[in-house]
Parts: sequence; structure tokens; C-alpha cells
Amino acid sequence: MNKQKLTNTIQAAGQVILGKEHQIKLALSCLLANGHLLIEDVPGVGKTTLAHLLAKLTNLNYQRIQFTSDMLPSDIIGVSVYERKSESFKFHQGAVFSQLVLADEINRATAKAQSALLEAMEERQITVDGECYLLPQPFFVIATQNPNSQIGTFDLPESQLDRFLMRISMGYPDEKSERLILSGTDPRETLKTIQATLSSDDLLALQQEMLSVHVSDALLDYLQALILYSRNAPIFENGLSPRAGIAILKAAKAWALIEGRKHVLPEDLQAIIPSTVDHRLQSQENELPSRQLLEAVAIP
Repeated sequence: MNKQKLTNTIQAAGQVILGKEHQIKLALSCLLANGHLLIEDVPGVGKTTLAHLLAKLTNLNYQRIQFTSDMLPSDIIGVSVYERKSESFKFHQGAVFSQLVLADEINRATAKAQSALLEAMEERQITVDGECYLLPQPFFVIATQNPNSQIGTFDLPESQLDRFLMRISMGYPDEKSERLILSGTDPRETLKTIQATLSSDDLLALQQEMLSVHVSDALLDYLQALILYSRNAPIFENGLSPRAGIAILKAAKAWALIEGRKHVLPEDLQAIIPSTVDHRLQSQENELPSRQLLEAVAIP
């Protein structure tokens, strides 16, 4: 039943975002792994559309926050306002109090504004004036980011990057898909009519099912070997953190679940390694860190 629901979700998403099944599966894996997603690419390739699409397919409460250079943390998390009638301050929740939050063009805001999401992404809560407010469940942040070479962008600090379970790139469509886009209906019009394929309860159940996907000792050996190589190899400035290891494992479990399996294969790990590693590692060589890892560490 769950396998069919996931298949229906991927097929429905493919009607809006053509020729990008791999990116759709990665984004869905990130959601099933209870992580957050960073989409980095040039404007106009469907970053925002993918975020809105996932919200519609999963029937999640959705808020979009447009990040700008003059944004303040209170614009994201909310603000306490003094009410004369009660002679006290009342907290008014910001847009972050949604199940799916789109942080659009997150690297156009300063580090001060970006940091407003740190507690929300890690702890699933917001603390204001000593008061703790829990965020809704499930809670999922999708951030879009323009290439840092573009004017008016600020680099995301390592602590912020590490809170994104995955970073993906949409890329340009292939020739066949682009022809369909040009000759067919505008994807944004298709998005308006798309129906939910998963409910919030379905999503929470799938996230629990992901945790029960079996991981063999041999596969854990493989993952540990990848992590240790990232820490010991001189080509990397810093190695993968324990949080990164947990993120990689959860993403691999989610990928296996989407593939209809209750156990993780090395191929599942290899499928998600680029999206979970390349934004966490910096290589001194002009090559993708994930490729260097996978080429250097053999499967047990």
C-alpha cells in the first residue's frame, strides 16, 4: 500500500516537473528521512515549483518566506507585541510555524536572518523571550539558493549547511522534456490542479516505517569506512560529522523504502551520497567530494 502511494506521488510530481525523476525521488527521500532540503541552481529551473509541488502532494500546510538582505529574524519566527487590554506581551507566530516552509533565495539574506532557522531546523521548536514554542509535525524546510557567483548573495555558514540533510540541483531539462514544456501546458497551471497523494498521517507513518528499514553490519562497515576516509584523507579540509553520518543513513533508508525494500543495499547508499555529502565536504582538488569518496572506498 505504502509503495503504491509513493509510486503515485513520484508519477504525479513527474507530470509537473518533467524529466527530473531522480531529483523528485531525492526530495521525497529527504522528506521521508525527516530532514531538510537545499536546492541550489540558477533561476527559472523549477526550484520553487518543486517545493510547492511537494506541499500539494503531501497536503501539508505551506508558507513561503522570501529572503532579502534587509530581513530580520522576527520576520521569520514572529514577534511579541504588547497588548494594552491584557497589559502583557503576546507572541504572534511567524511563517516558520508551518509544516512545510519554503525559504526562497535563502542566501540573499544576511547570516543574522539565516540563523533564525537554526533552532527550528534542529530542535523543531522556537524560543522567544524564554518561552519555547513547538513547531507543527511533520516539519520540513526547503530552501532555494542561487549560485554564490550571482550579485547580492551571502554564503551559508557551515553550521547552516550541515542542518540540510540534502542539497540537490535541478539542472536544465533534457531536449525531449524541454520540448514538452514548450509545446504543452505551463507546469504552473498543471500544479494548480494536482491532487494530494499522501496525507500528513501517511507521511508520519512512512517516516516511522523508514526507521525500521534494516541495515546490515556490512553496510554499516561501508558507511563507517566512507566517514573515516573523509576525516583522514588530506584532500578534505574537514571530515563528515556524526550528524552527517546519521543523515546519510536515514537518507539511504528512505531511498530503499521508495524502491520498495525493507533493507538497505550499497546501491541505495551510493544513490544518495552526492546529495548528502557534497555540501558538507570541501575538497582541495577540483573534483566532487562524493566522487572521491566512492572511488576511494570499496564496498565490503
